[in-house]
Amino acid sequence: MPTGTALRDVREQLFDAAERVLLRAGPSALTSRAVTTEAGCAKGVLHRHFADFDAFLAELVRDRVARLDTHAAALREAAGTGTVEGNLADALTGLFESVAVAIVGLVTSRDELRTRLRETTPAGIPLLTEAAALVAGYLAAEREAGRVAADADLDTLAPTLIGAAHLLFADRASAPPEPEAVHRAVTTVLAGALREGDSR
Repeated sequence: MPTGTALRDVREQLFDAAERVLLRAGPSALTSRAVTTEAGCAKGVLHRHFADFDAFLAELVRDRVARLDTHAAALREAAGTGTVEGNLADALTGLFESVAVAIVGLVTSRDELRTRLRETTPAGIPLLTEAAALVAGYLAAEREAGRVAADADLDTLAPTLIGAAHLLFADRASAPPEPEAVHRAVTTVLAGALREGDSR
């Protein structure tokens, strides 16, 4: 795209371009030139909207974290329906089949990006931390509905589920895990946390 041609929703177009580069070639290939080339715009466009490339990346991560609200709402609505394991397996698959694994790789590979993200995520790994909170909120709703044991340790179960799912989806070079593998991991983590008769 020639310099001077207006881009609609510039930030979103640049974010989407960065996501495509990230998924296709990994964090090491993600440069300002790669993003603007992918977006079909002049390199200066990115620097007119962001102080520097790490500021751009920090906003990309925050934008993708904000999108978890959609997953959280859908999971909360599922409370009390279907099975707890099935709801969580579906939610974790939806989360990790997206760009989440690649975003985590990006965050862990760039020191300056992690430093900037500490402003909004003081502890843990951005996106994984928020995803664990999402799962804990769902489990709390299921506990109120009587399908999760009253003494279940949600603060341990939620990050354990996120960690197990992340490991299942982390190898982008291979096919995603079979749905049965995700369901089995969820069932194993939740063993003993569900009320008798409410797990199937």
